[in-house]
Amino acid sequence: MKLKIISITSLLLYFPAYSAERICMVLDRGGKEDKSFNQSAVEGFQQAKESLKISDDSKFLETRSDEQIQHFLRTFSVDKTCNLIISVGFNPSSYVKALAEKYPDKKYLAIDNQVISSKNNVRSALFREDEGAFLIGSIAAMKSKSKKIGMIGGMDIPMMKRFALAFEAGAKHVSPKIEVRQSIIGTTPEAWNNPSKAKEIALSQYNNGVDIIFQVAGPSGLGVFDAATQLNKINVKEKKHFAIGVDSNQNGMAPGIVLTSMVKHVDIAVYMAIKDLVEKKFTAEIKQYDLRNGGIDWAFDKYNRSLISGFEMRKINKIRSEIIDGKIKVPDYYEITKKSGKKT
Repeated sequence: MKLKIISITSLLLYFPAYSAERICMVLDRGGKEDKSFNQSAVEGFQQAKESLKISDDSKFLETRSDEQIQHFLRTFSVDKTCNLIISVGFNPSSYVKALAEKYPDKKYLAIDNQVISSKNNVRSALFREDEGAFLIGSIAAMKSKSKKIGMIGGMDIPMMKRFALAFEAGAKHVSPKIEVRQSIIGTTPEAWNNPSKAKEIALSQYNNGVDIIFQVAGPSGLGVFDAATQLNKINVKEKKHFAIGVDSNQNGMAPGIVLTSMVKHVDIAVYMAIKDLVEKKFTAEIKQYDLRNGGIDWAFDKYNRSLISGFEMRKINKIRSEIIDGKIKVPDYYEITKKSGKKT
C-alpha cells in the first residue's frame, strides 16, 4: 500500500482554521487620508498588521457613497474568510445591525454607533464626546479675546447636539458670559464632505466677531482651517482667527492657527478589537472610550506649544482631572434626553 504524501500547503487547504484571522474594514466617506476619523482607523489597522498575527489578505476599503458602504459591508459579510468586519463611523455602522442578525457567525466592530444584535456578535466602540467637547470649550474660552467662539458641526445628528451642549458648558465654566455660536452644515451624509460650505459658514462666524471655531465636521472641517488661514493673511502681524480640530491630531495642518484638537482614538478601538480577536478574547459589548482611559484627549505638541502658556496648561489639566474625578459634571445630551423621555 502506497502512502500519499500531502504538502503543508494542502494541509492548510484542508484545515483553514490554522490560517491567521482576516480583518475586513469599511471606511466612511472622506478617504483614508482625511486627516480625521478614517485616518485614525487606518492607523490602528496598520498597527495591527505590523504587530499582530493577522492575515496578509486583511484589507480596508474606501467609499464614496452610501450604496458603496452597504455593498462592501454585505460583500464582507458573505465572504467566508472575513473573521472581523469593521465599520468606521456613525453612518457605516448604521447598516451593521441587519447584517449581524443575518450572519450570526460573523463578528463586527461598529465604531461611533451603538449596535446591539440578538446574535451577540457586535462590539460597539463609543466615545465620550461630551467630556472632550467640554474640555475643548474650556480651552476656547481661555484663549478667546473677543469672548465670542463658535462650533461648526457636520451632519445634524444627536452626536452633534452632544458636542454642542458640552462645548458651550465647558466655555461657560471658564467664562460665564461668553457668547457661543453654533452651526450645522447639513442634514444628509454629504455634510461631512462639503468643505466649501464649512468655509462659508466659518467666514460668516469670523466676520461676526467669533475668533475661535471648533470644527466637528470630518473632512468638511478643512474649510474652517482655510477660512482662518485666509483671514489671518489680511493681517500677517497678528493672528486673530483660530480653529480647533477634531478626531485626529490636526495641529500640524495649520500650525499657529489650530489651537489644539479634540482627539478620538479610533486607532485604539480598532487595534484592541483586532488584538482581542487574535487572542480569542473578542466580546460583543459596548466599549466606552473617555478621558480616563485615554480614548479621548486634547492634543499638545510642537505645533501648538507656542499658543498655550504654562499657566493655561495648568488650568487645562486641572479641568481635565476634575472631569475624570467627577468633580465637574459634564452635561451629556444623551443622558438628558433619555431621562426626559424625548427621542434623540
